[in-house]
Order: sequence, then C-alpha cells, then structure tokens
Amino acid sequence: MADLSVKYLGLKLKNPVIIGSSGLTGSVAEVKHAAASGASALVLKSIFEEQILHEMNGFLDKTGKENGNSFHKGYQSVLNEREYDYEEAYAYLKDHAKEQTLGKYLSFVEEAKKSVDIPVIASINCTSAYDWHYFARRIESAGADALELNVFVLPSNTLKNSAENEKVHFDIIETVLKQVKIPVALKIGYYFSALATTAIDLSKTGISGLVLFNRPFHPDIDINTLEVNSKYLLSDPSEYSNVLRWIALLSGRVGCPLVATTGIHSAESAIKQLLAGATAVEVVSTLYKEGFGSVTTIIEGIEQWMDKKGYTTIDEFRGKMNQQSLKNPAEFERVQFMRLYSKIV
Repeated sequence: MADLSVKYLGLKLKNPVIIGSSGLTGSVAEVKHAAASGASALVLKSIFEEQILHEMNGFLDKTGKENGNSFHKGYQSVLNEREYDYEEAYAYLKDHAKEQTLGKYLSFVEEAKKSVDIPVIASINCTSAYDWHYFARRIESAGADALELNVFVLPSNTLKNSAENEKVHFDIIETVLKQVKIPVALKIGYYFSALATTAIDLSKTGISGLVLFNRPFHPDIDINTLEVNSKYLLSDPSEYSNVLRWIALLSGRVGCPLVATTGIHSAESAIKQLLAGATAVEVVSTLYKEGFGSVTTIIEGIEQWMDKKGYTTIDEFRGKMNQQSLKNPAEFERVQFMRLYSKIV
C-alpha cells in the first residue's frame, strides 16, 4: 500500500490533501465534518482585516459624533470619511472592536483544536501590515498548529508602484515572524510584476510554506439593474492549469514547500500538481459542489494511481514533471505558441 504522508509546515501529514480556508471551516461543527473527510489538515476560516474595521465603524456609527472628515487616512478605502471628536475615545473604540473580533476568533481556534485530531491552521486575510503581529501571537497562544497569512494586494492604486505593492508582503511577514514560533505559510495572488523572482524572495524570508494562489472575487455587471456583483465564486476545474504552470516553474527554486490551490477538483488534478512539485494541495470549491466526500475520492484516487505506477511514497514522484526536469524547459512557458504556430514540439 502506498504511503501518502508528506511533511508541510513542520508537520507530518497523513496525505497531501488539505481543506482550505472557507465558510466550510467556519464553525466547530463544520470543522468536525471536515476532519472526518480524511483530509490531513484544515485551514480555518480567515479572520479578515475588514471585519475589524467594519465592527469599529459600527461602534462609531452608534456614537453619532462623526462630522464627515477623514479620521484614519490609512483606511479611507474601507471606512466612510469621518472624524471622531476625541483621539482617546477613537483609540478606545478601535481597540474594543479589535478585541471583540479577535476574542471570538481565539475561542473558535481553541474549540476547533480540541474537537479534531488533525493539524489546525489558523488564517489571517490581510491587505496591510495593520496589527497582525499582535494577532498572530494571540492565535499561537490559542493553540493553532500553524498560521496561514492570506495576503492579496490588487495593484490598482495608481499612486503606488510595483515595489511598494510587493513590499506589503515582506512587511507583514517580517512583523509576524518576529512574534510567533509556530510555522507560518504565505498565500499569495499572481498580481506581481515579476512573480517568479518575488516568490523566490518571499520563500527565503523564513516562512515555512508558499500557497499558490489565492482566488479573488471576479466582478461582473448586471446590465438590467446596473449593479456590480460577484461572479464565479467557485473555481472551475480548468483553473488548475495556471497554478500548475507556476508550481512547475518555481519547484526546485524556492526556499520552502509549495502548496497548490484553485481548480483542484479531482485526484487527477491533485496528482498533476504533485508531479509539478507541490508538497500538498488545498481544496475548497469541490467541497461546495460535491461535499466532503470529494476529499475521500481524491485521496483514494492518488493512492490508486501510485499503486498502478509502482510508487510507494510521494517523494518518489514529486517534482518529476517540474520545469527543471523536462527535456524541453519551455514547455511551461510557451507551449501553446510553439504547438499551434511554430510546430516545434
């Protein structure tokens, strides 16, 4: 029988299938269901920077003491412009909102950890440095086995250049790693001016894992109501290929394990990511579509494929199909162009 165990975030996992952060890991009851699926670990639903700001905004709304001016320049894009009468009172409300949100999340982490026998990875979803070093320290104390920082910066601010956008990731990592001893993974998007070199640099900061990629909401326009809404909330199986490309390109070049996520709906797509060099995969959308049973199906499919190919461990084939292992390294860079037009391949 094949050994599906892998090592990720300093943890020995029984297989390479991790349940990613989502509403399906947002309560203790759901966490128990997730663990029963056979997954090797799970990432709890994220605590969002916007949650804290929204709660703080609610407190301020109740006071009735705003006058329309900006009171916090750093969050103009999130909060309505206003000014609180007293700086001390503003600071108190901000801290109260922060503690309220954090307190609920810490209790959730503690209960989740007690309820399952697989590693529990906490998650922080952030777009700025904020106070995440403080949050991370408290989350560690609550018993999380590891922490996943989900950092997404859409380079839409015309006043910032690429270096400034990328620096946010490094700033968050630096502040968090100074505060915690548990392993920290970084989940990133693909909006970088030089994705390959930035990913390599990020992997050498001291993080224990790099997750490719977080999946942003895709905006759409309703032409009848003239409203902007979100479309394609769940990934499609075809979306695994973009992740596959970058796993294959970065495998063997980064300084930490790679984890693939987005578009992984089957054992076949999971195996492809492992062949490209991923240590593990995170699944979410397939759980919404097919239920937690899809985790079992993926795990069994990987095991059956390994038995068929004669592999006894995942290390025997991980990275076998990354860019450095191919006879033609350009396969993952210009394969479509060559096959359709130049007919080189």
